[in-house]
Amino acid sequence: MKRLALAACLACGMATGVAAATLKATLIVPQDDARLERTRAERAYLGHPTGPAGQGLEVALEEGRFELDAAGHDIALATTEAGTLEAARAAAQAAEKAGAAVLVTDLPADWTLAVADAVKLPVLNVGATDDRLRQQDCRARLHHLLPSERMRSDALAQLLVSRKWSKLLLLTGPTPADQQRAATAQASIKRYGLQVVAAKPFKLSADPRERDLANPLLLTGGATYDAVWVVDSDGEFARGLPYRTVLPRPVVGDAGLVALAWHAQFERYGAPQVARRFAKAHQRPMTAHDWAAWMAGKALVALATAQPANAKAPTAAAWTQGLGKLALDGSKGTQLSFRPWDGQLRQPLLLTDGQGVVAQAPIEGLLHPSNVLDTLGADAPEKLCKVAR
Repeated sequence: MKRLALAACLACGMATGVAAATLKATLIVPQDDARLERTRAERAYLGHPTGPAGQGLEVALEEGRFELDAAGHDIALATTEAGTLEAARAAAQAAEKAGAAVLVTDLPADWTLAVADAVKLPVLNVGATDDRLRQQDCRARLHHLLPSERMRSDALAQLLVSRKWSKLLLLTGPTPADQQRAATAQASIKRYGLQVVAAKPFKLSADPRERDLANPLLLTGGATYDAVWVVDSDGEFARGLPYRTVLPRPVVGDAGLVALAWHAQFERYGAPQVARRFAKAHQRPMTAHDWAAWMAGKALVALATAQPANAKAPTAAAWTQGLGKLALDGSKGTQLSFRPWDGQLRQPLLLTDGQGVVAQAPIEGLLHPSNVLDTLGADAPEKLCKVAR
């Protein structure tokens, strides 16, 4: 009887192996990624990547190996580097010709749009947080795993309201990205009824004549406020601001208290196990960007295992439709799904000081007509995305 059972199992395994379909996915990343330059990675600015996106994907695919084997499917992940927007577009087209069914991108916003426009495949964005990708520049097959900038600023605004820290000093850096993100922060501030009592620019400069533009005491003097909101896309100025303000007040934004998709010290909903698996595999803490890539991998596994064991690889259209139906576990305490109006993954955000998680958003007690997660980011009535999904 034991021999018969073993033979049956072997036959079953052989049948599964014959029927297995390989689902091809391609990850496109920047060549010589400046974000991962060694000294920047060592500083580990909150909200910035410290390692390649492929590592998060690898962990998710390894975790899903048993499910894939049981479903009789496999996922083949290829990684391509691109040094320019044109190279990213060409890489996407080459991947489509090679049979890829889905693309994953860790690219700047313009490059991401170029990739999405170059192919007829679904694209999972794990690198660009720009709101315009979810709004006026949205695409029907473009889905976003990282929270948008508006989601992050809404999370901070909710916490400030809950703490009754309503009067804010807004400090903004000199780059175009800083200016855009400051406008996003002000939209969240207005949405939740907060008040900017003063707004000042800062600038890190080697010019002695501009030294005062980076002096925390000068920048935070002359106003009465409950908190300082700093917008610093680079991160270097912001990290030195807490505990250096004229008034003893909390700092939020890009230092002090930061809203992120993930932090390695989150201690609920199975998150410690996820963080430990990632750290064991790659010898570094898991960041928000790693979590987004991990979620992209989980989405690929979920789409694959939803197919019958003897089915052929799904078409690009089937992948796109499947993404809209997914309910994913991101180890944040609730099921996560893609918003139908902008392709953004709904998700709670973690508010962290870098040492641990202080709170989660949406803040407890906040209400919404259908899904409280839609209090983070542009809600359906605010959508500027006009494409049909």
